[in-house]
Amino acid sequence: MRFVPIARTAALATALALVPATTAGLAQVDGRAGPEFAKVIAVYQRIKASYVEQVDDEKLMRGMIDGMLAALDPHSSYLDGGDLQRLETMIDGNYSGLGLSVMLEDNAVKVISPFRGSPADKAGIKAGDFITHLDGKLIYGTDLDAAVAQMRGPEGTSIRLTVFRSGREQPFDVTVTRGVIELEPVTHELLPGNIGHISVNEFSRDVGVDVLQAWEKLSESAGGRIAGLVLDLRTNPGGSLDEAVALSDLFLSKGQIVSQRGRARGESIVYDAESVFRGDIAPGVPIVVLIDSGSASASEIVAGALQDHRRAVVMGERSFGKGSVQTLIPLSRDAALKLTTARYFTPSGHSVQEGGIKPDIAVPQLSDPDLALREKLRLRESDLRGHLVNEAGLADDKLEQDLRKDPRFQLTSDQLKARGIEDFQLHYAAETLRRTAPRTIARAR
Repeated sequence: MRFVPIARTAALATALALVPATTAGLAQVDGRAGPEFAKVIAVYQRIKASYVEQVDDEKLMRGMIDGMLAALDPHSSYLDGGDLQRLETMIDGNYSGLGLSVMLEDNAVKVISPFRGSPADKAGIKAGDFITHLDGKLIYGTDLDAAVAQMRGPEGTSIRLTVFRSGREQPFDVTVTRGVIELEPVTHELLPGNIGHISVNEFSRDVGVDVLQAWEKLSESAGGRIAGLVLDLRTNPGGSLDEAVALSDLFLSKGQIVSQRGRARGESIVYDAESVFRGDIAPGVPIVVLIDSGSASASEIVAGALQDHRRAVVMGERSFGKGSVQTLIPLSRDAALKLTTARYFTPSGHSVQEGGIKPDIAVPQLSDPDLALREKLRLRESDLRGHLVNEAGLADDKLEQDLRKDPRFQLTSDQLKARGIEDFQLHYAAETLRRTAPRTIARAR
């Protein structure tokens, strides 16, 4: 779930580890809840009879549902209409419009993240931006579905966004031309020195197969000789748990990938290697996994599995820290319940809830000119209201960033730009592999 969301309306696009619902293990209503339901009915009847204005039944029902789910955790929500469509769109990997993932925060439309290569991305829209006006019309306080509907439109048409960005004194306008976008959940490139770079942007359908195909193309381009691989999971908010298992299985030949433990029957499951793919597709090839504070849920499953099995070195920043699993439970043809049903654990038994995945080598994104500001404003799972508490307990001091400056990371974004380095974290990972990786023959399967 690609961005650090903190509002319930962002639930469909937040950090996700989704599994399909099964009939087994669905909670049954406790008979003792009868008196509590009587209270709810009494409140409903009183509102209908005495409220100053007539209230629509559907509005009251939705309020009750949202109220129940708001008492749980930030990732449980009721989805219908546009919300459900957007979740299905994310899972399918198709998107139409500006290429923006947005949420509602304090009645304002906030950008979770622009999709890489999208019109919004090319126009300079960044994660954390607030969109205040569309074509000069104020959208503060607007329903999120209505705002999204305004941003969509025919391919080739333009829309003017008024953007407020932290660190700037005044809002500014950005004109974006709409386009029909086929999301690329997986992209790849061959870097100098035969270093493969595979970027996974979200865990939508068939991501495991897509990564396998990307590896085969990289191997072919390198003449069968890959010196190292950078698996890039930065700003990846998660998605399908099954696809996280499949991706991890590509690089593991034995052992556990992840386990989930829930209260309901059938929600405690162990996922093992070689359950999806046979063997390691890149035996002997050193791997660096890149993560940041936007790497969440399914991304953390992959990073944790490869880290625990010592199959990869994890670089970057501490991840988001979402260690829970959501089950999508259909309620009708156009409504569903996204409910937190389990916690997941890495092969070593570590829960990433709150604490996230700690990189083996911490590498800041020095090429970001707003790095200092973003570090101050960065939010994670532990900052979300009502988040699940890590069962093991975590001391705040263990989650704090080391404030001592690393002598290796002193260059400014301008100095890096002058050297032609646009992505310092990727540059550092590739350079590390080039310096340390042996000459390796990687044969595509």
